[in-house]
Amino acid sequence: MKHHIIQQIFFALPLLASPALAQAKPLITYKACTYEKTDWADGDSFLIKPPGEAAFTVRLYGADCMEWHISDESDARRLREQRRYFGITEVAPKAEDAIAIAKGFGEAAAKKTADLLNKPFTIHTHFRKALGDGNHERFYAFVECADGSDLAAELVKTGLARASGVNADGPDERSSEEYEKTLDDLELQSAKRGLGIWSKTNWEKLPVERKAQRQDDLEANLAIGDQKLKQGEKINPSIAARDELMRLPGIGEEIANRIIEKQPFKKLEDLEKIPGIGIKKLDAISPFLIFPSEK
Repeated sequence: MKHHIIQQIFFALPLLASPALAQAKPLITYKACTYEKTDWADGDSFLIKPPGEAAFTVRLYGADCMEWHISDESDARRLREQRRYFGITEVAPKAEDAIAIAKGFGEAAAKKTADLLNKPFTIHTHFRKALGDGNHERFYAFVECADGSDLAAELVKTGLARASGVNADGPDERSSEEYEKTLDDLELQSAKRGLGIWSKTNWEKLPVERKAQRQDDLEANLAIGDQKLKQGEKINPSIAARDELMRLPGIGEEIANRIIEKQPFKKLEDLEKIPGIGIKKLDAISPFLIFPSEK
């Protein structure tokens, strides 16, 4: 997704300008935030403004809405993956009509988010980057609506998002594991009730569609091998975004998301607590990592 954040953020929030400070940033809460209308907002990614601060873009933890602003091949591939996940690739005889239906759910999610955030709301964020191309900034966040409900949970339970993506420890000592399981349960209920996107699911073909996506993922991983980090290149895993982490040898999207969930890290050994990173994988990625706190 291609989203924008006004450049003022680096002046209004000076703590973000320093990687070392961003690395140590705890869960920050902003109350009485407002939703800023844009022409690019999705249900899970949008511009918000805390009182007295510059506006910036947030990306929801734990929920993934259907793409509907398709501007390049990456967006198109993402939409195809989402359609396969929900089993709606063949929801209409013509491909263009099936795509339009899928994008329509993305637009519906964006509208629902705007409606739920039409009154001042609260966000909780670690200011962890949610985009890896370096051109635009957005930050993972939990969003609490005016009535106290969780925005990601509302989108998932109405079938306008899937429980997917990066999670984190949240407010009130809620663990990332518990939040993930809660969203998974809400998705299961939504699918059972046939709500939102699930109302169009072809359950007979869903296993085939998901298998096709897994095959595409395997082939894509082989194709992007030359994009992996080269000798001498290093990243800081405490502040790296998903796409940056996926340039590490043997690190795919799932493990990259898990790394983000556990940021920050003081030393290499801290990464051993990440499921999927064993001794061999740790040895493979260690030459490409830097930990400023060790200097």
